Amino acid sequence: MTLSDIQCCVIIPTYNNCNTLRRVIDGVLHYASGQEVIVVNDGSTDDTTAILAGYGAKIRVLDNVVNKGKGYSLRKAFAEAIRLGFANAITIDSDGQHLPSDIPLFIEAAIENPGALLMGSRNMQQEGVPGKSSFGNKFSNFWFKFETGLTLPDTQTGFRLYPLGPLKKMSLFTTKFETEIEVIVKMAWKDVPILPINIRVIYDKDERVTHFRPFRDFTRISILNTWLVTLTLVYYLPKRLFRYIQKKGLWKIIRDEAVKSDESNFSKAKSVGFGFFMGIVPIWGFQLMVGIPLSILFRMNKVLFLTAAHISIPPAIPFIIYASYKFGGLFYRNGVQITSLENLTLKSIHVNFVQYFLGGTLLAAAVGAVGFVASFLLLALLRPKR
Repeated sequence: MTLSDIQCCVIIPTYNNCNTLRRVIDGVLHYASGQEVIVVNDGSTDDTTAILAGYGAKIRVLDNVVNKGKGYSLRKAFAEAIRLGFANAITIDSDGQHLPSDIPLFIEAAIENPGALLMGSRNMQQEGVPGKSSFGNKFSNFWFKFETGLTLPDTQTGFRLYPLGPLKKMSLFTTKFETEIEVIVKMAWKDVPILPINIRVIYDKDERVTHFRPFRDFTRISILNTWLVTLTLVYYLPKRLFRYIQKKGLWKIIRDEAVKSDESNFSKAKSVGFGFFMGIVPIWGFQLMVGIPLSILFRMNKVLFLTAAHISIPPAIPFIIYASYKFGGLFYRNGVQITSLENLTLKSIHVNFVQYFLGGTLLAAAVGAVGFVASFLLLALLRPKR
């Protein structure tokens, strides 16, 4: 099995990695089997240009006159690979951390899973892995799961096999390190299968050069994730839920989620208590927007959570607000006091906002705690073995 069997080229973006570049290219050429090796020189100022010139026609070199960023270089190479008619492209970093001898693993997996995006999965627990790399990977994995519903062990790896078909109709707007996050999230949104492939990794602090700038690049990644999370909440999460409901059937989903015979009484009670809390906490208009993602993150029973959160149905809202205000008065008083529901207005709430907000938060916590305890005791009677 060779790269030609899967119509695949290899892309190597590089910027000032002259210490390791030659070793990476030589290793890739050993497995290239005559297929194109596309190297993008991203405005390097070291000996990179001379090293690349020594390979002649063995490689295809794309030059950026000045440093544009890894994402820009990848997008440029993807466009060239598509123009040349390839169906897939393997990307590998030029800093020497990846081993070209793992390329056959990608070829085998691509033959078994045509059209899939394959992600080289590094062992981030091995000796020598920088602490900031491990943290950054966990951070990225968390947001990827939130944005797509998929779990991957390594979302920041640069050793990947991309199916080029989905990229033809994909709009990418980032140009730095965050492009590698943007593209996998958007491929997941297009229902492209994404599979991890266990690979080896080398971190040699004496020869490896990283161009990741922690503050600036982390800020870029955070801005990208903010935008992707917004799109997820507004469109892609409802879309996933709608598809799931269509496939399973609404009432079956509700019944199965509510009952969950293997779920502990503690977990069910926690879901009820959290639902009461979010239904009362004074962030009106945002209660479910905040509560639903948190219930998913902490693996709560979504049906029980949503049911309990509806403690704040419209007829009950004035009473909850008034009770919140009165409860806050036990700890803090400010302005003209509201003595009855009749003089409960937006103006009066505004004057006494601190008292109301404090009371609403404490009342939500108290009702949530009571709901948890009562639910747990009831479930202990009904489900003693749980």
